[in-house]
Amino acid sequence: MPRPVWSGTLSFGLLNIPVSLMTGERRTDISFRMLDSRNQAPIRYERVNAETGEEVPWKDIVKAYEYDKGSYVVLEQDDIASAAPESHDAIEVEAFVDAGAVGPQYFEKPYVLVPAKKAEKGYVLLREALEKTGKIGIARVVIRTREHLCAVMPQGNALLLMMMRYPQELVDVGEYNIPAGAKGDYRISARELAFSEQLIDTMSGEWKPDEYQDEFRERLQKVIQERMKADGVVRRKSEEPRVEEGAATNVVDFMTLLQQSIDRNKRTPAKKAAPAKKAGKKAPAKAAKKVAKKSAARKRA
Repeated sequence: MPRPVWSGTLSFGLLNIPVSLMTGERRTDISFRMLDSRNQAPIRYERVNAETGEEVPWKDIVKAYEYDKGSYVVLEQDDIASAAPESHDAIEVEAFVDAGAVGPQYFEKPYVLVPAKKAEKGYVLLREALEKTGKIGIARVVIRTREHLCAVMPQGNALLLMMMRYPQELVDVGEYNIPAGAKGDYRISARELAFSEQLIDTMSGEWKPDEYQDEFRERLQKVIQERMKADGVVRRKSEEPRVEEGAATNVVDFMTLLQQSIDRNKRTPAKKAAPAKKAGKKAPAKAAKKVAKKSAARKRA
């Protein structure tokens, strides 16, 4: 079983569900290594100074931003750390929206949310509620040092977490020469439209993903197998991956937490996001914690 990419809690309102984030895709690309044809040795990539041609050790390498051609500003590790989001172990759902309201261009990569032991009730409760309401949860999660926008959605018996693109990462289709206007502007006759609709109807059917295979990869894999039989192979033992279990959760009164979450949202109307270091609004509970910390610090002072 593969290792979790991330472990923490899935939170909405006052409910917290311990979960692990498992990859939802399987890489099938065939990758190649470059070898020296004279002795079949792998080719290394070396860190070389562009002016002197000498190899540069890791300790002498710094990160820099090229703000103009050939002009750089060097960033220290503290500079990068100051811009990174605070590390936390929660997928915090900020809002629920209609599943059809988010365009496909926003979705990037799928993961599977797997509940920890004794967390099944909260997991199923959220899954069924999303399925019944036709909503998906819009959330944020910090993995390593980067904060990601993501969506929590039901898929059969599972909850999927779909990594999303920020609007700034998308190209406005208006930048391209896209045909606009009515069909009459392009001299499309009613007969042509009717025949097109008829063709679509005759080619329509159920979505059966198993019928679609990467045929190029399969043919290339066959060539590789034949080459392996002809030339022989070197086999290496692969280590068994360790399985990490998520933290268990205590039995909680879901009705009480749900009612408190509903009451809290009724009392506190949604506020517009204020300018801050990072985009997005903070959850009320999170903001309350910060206020409490500041007041406690003043008292100690």
